[in-house]
Amino acid sequence: MTKTLKVALAGAGAFGLKHLDAIRAIDGVEAVSLIGRELDKTKEAAAKYGVGHVATDLAESLKVPGLDAVILATPTQMHAAQALQCLKGGKHVQVEIPLADSLKDAEAVVRWTCRPTSSAAPT
Repeated sequence: MTKTLKVALAGAGAFGLKHLDAIRAIDGVEAVSLIGRELDKTKEAAAKYGVGHVATDLAESLKVPGLDAVILATPTQMHAAQALQCLKGGKHVQVEIPLADSLKDAEAVVRWTCRPTSSAAPT
């Protein structure tokens, strides 16, 4: 039996909706949470795509039971901080390009992903 990959999508705008279209076409992948800035619009998009959980805060979605991964389709300025939030929460993360809006922030994400798994986060 194959496990279904449960994904949260942060960003309920045009790019986010394109990701939801793609997820619907992939066997074994299910969007289980949708995060957006405006709750009513996010609920509307979630209903259209059959997404059961809606939030305006990424931290809330990271607590969804069984969540495996997060797709970040949010404004560039949020990418690095949100990617680190997901990684520190033990989730796989896919970030819309660019990874960050500064080299320093991109390097912070890379350092986190390259750390020894048995030690604390790099400083």
